[in-house]
Amino acid sequence: MKKLINDPFEFVDETIEGILLARPAHLKRCEGSRRALMRADGPVEGKVAIVTGGGSGHIPVFLGYVGRGLVDAVSIGNVFSSPSPDDMLAATMAAHGGAGVLHLYGNYSGDVLNFGMAAEMAEMEGIEVATALVKDDVVSAPVEEMDRRRAVAGLFFAYKIAGARAEEGANLQQVTEAAEMAIFNTRSMGVALTPCTIPAAGEPTFEIGEDEMELGMGIHGEPGLRRGEIMPADDVVDEMLENVLPDLPFESGDEVAVLVNSLGATPPEELYVMYRRVNAVLQEAGIFIHRAYVGEYATSLEMAGASVSLLKLEGDLTRLLDAEAHSPFLPQWPL
Repeated sequence: MKKLINDPFEFVDETIEGILLARPAHLKRCEGSRRALMRADGPVEGKVAIVTGGGSGHIPVFLGYVGRGLVDAVSIGNVFSSPSPDDMLAATMAAHGGAGVLHLYGNYSGDVLNFGMAAEMAEMEGIEVATALVKDDVVSAPVEEMDRRRAVAGLFFAYKIAGARAEEGANLQQVTEAAEMAIFNTRSMGVALTPCTIPAAGEPTFEIGEDEMELGMGIHGEPGLRRGEIMPADDVVDEMLENVLPDLPFESGDEVAVLVNSLGATPPEELYVMYRRVNAVLQEAGIFIHRAYVGEYATSLEMAGASVSLLKLEGDLTRLLDAEAHSPFLPQWPL
């Protein structure tokens, strides 16, 4: 393991400390927790608060999406491990501005359990809480069983859409509906070329051959669709879109936003090679690209690989995607 760290067991807390020192005008700790952070200008009175969270190791998920027009607070667990209910409750209570709280996070069992406990505790304190689970990975379950699907980089679109709706002054039900619409209209698939190493474990999360890749692998190394020899980028994209496009389905005449995301070690040049092919396939299918996002939006430490996500734009989604938002981790909107 070669990493620029100190004590592996202090990795998460030292990461948070460094972020708070670098971004004091943007983030602050929530009262009562070292692992819960919120907007520096929060809570915002009268606005629905959006709270997210999950394991460390995925920056800019989750800390990078805290900001105006995005989410209000976040709780962070150990690497690839769910935060505690107490940390989630601290984020919920700190962000609450009197209009209720939306818990918006990925569909992983530990997060579902602990956020559920936090929601129950918050409601005992008189805070109304709604929940929306991101489940965009088309490989992880059939479309008929979408509630079993895991989240990947589609979290990005859910944060952006729900955050914009909350910033407009919508009520809790309306913000939740916007989040659910973004979740339903988003489909993703990934590919992994190498594992990553969790600092506290000191060994790779899985094994894969030097000449192999795994199509459909999740961001924690969950099993994918198939493992085989590394293919040219165009062939990888083609197979990914062969699974993504019919899943919603995406059809000729649709307008979409595209996200080509690095899992941590794949450089921008390779992502743009992939986007070039995504663009060509969608053009041939008669699908119009409204916006394209290429870069690191949901990582897995130093894992080499990428994911492709499509968001079908309809109703209010285009306006909400285009709305202004601010985070020092991400490009400013509108792009």
